[in-house]
This record gives sequence, structure tokens and C-alpha cells, in this order.
Amino acid sequence: MVKIALFPLAFILLGLSSLQAAETTRDPNQHFFQESFWDFSEELEQAKEEGKKGVVIFFELTECPFCHWMKQNVLNQRAVQDYYRKNFRVFRLDIEGDIEMVDFQGNNTTMKKFASRKHRVRATPVIGFFDLDGKMVQRYTGKTADAKEFLWLAEFVVEQGYKKTKFTRYKRARRKTERALR
Repeated sequence: MVKIALFPLAFILLGLSSLQAAETTRDPNQHFFQESFWDFSEELEQAKEEGKKGVVIFFELTECPFCHWMKQNVLNQRAVQDYYRKNFRVFRLDIEGDIEMVDFQGNNTTMKKFASRKHRVRATPVIGFFDLDGKMVQRYTGKTADAKEFLWLAEFVVEQGYKKTKFTRYKRARRKTERALR
């Protein structure tokens, strides 16, 4: 009798934990990346009008395992999505794409040329942070350790930490502070 009563309770608790997980994760294609007509000079203007700190471009490849890992473990986190969307216009760009686009200076190009010639992207993912003048102020290659590190990266740019130090030093200081608070 006790086993029968515990089964529905376990089922309800399992459902609640799944619901809570669903509330903290969302589809990055809808909640992290923004739609674009591929005119980055216009995206800069939009960022300025919206009071953003700049533009973030997630340079990716379709077959990139680290890009997929980032989407499944970091970019799907509600806290990440909310912070990035609050502070930046956020786009994804296929480094092998032949789609015509306009760069930050208003020049016509393709995704492939923008990535390889203009920003020397060879490995993916690369997360490029651009200021409101279209200048890349921070570049991060590869996957982050977790969502917290990815948030620190955004905070580093929002606080203009790149003007004073490298992200690795900033990250080390954040970890040290975090350990001291435990």
C-alpha cells in the first residue's frame, strides 16, 4: 500500500523538477540570437537606439561540436539570454556562409569573407564583442567552461574590463573572490 502511494508522489516530484529545468532553459534560437537582415551597420544603429553596449556575433560552423555544446549547455540558460539581450544585439554567423551581408562600415561582403578576411576566424566558436562603432573589443575562441564563465565574459565587456586587463586575469580574480566568499 505504501509503495502504491509513493509512486504517484515520485511521479509528481519528477514532473516538478522537469518543469523547473524547463523554466531555466529556453531555445537559444528564439531567446538568445536575434533575427537579422544581415546589415550590421543597421544593427549598430539599432543597438544605439536601444541603449545597448554593442553587438555580439557568435561565429559558428554547422558541424562544430563546441558550437552545439554552447547552445545546449550555455546559450539555452535563461540568465545568459536575459543578460546578453539586455546589453547587446546578438547574432549568429556561419563562417562558411555565402549569404550577402553588409559589414559595420556599410561595405557589401559575404558571411565567409566577413569572418575569414575581416576577423580572421578559423576555428569555432568565436564570440566577437563589437562596440557601438563596430570595432571588435573582445574576442573569445572556443567554448566557455559553463554559463557562469560566459556571463563573466559579458560582464567583462559591459564593464569595459578589456581596457584594463585580459579576460583570463579578470576570470581568475572573479574565481578568487568567489572562493573567498565561501
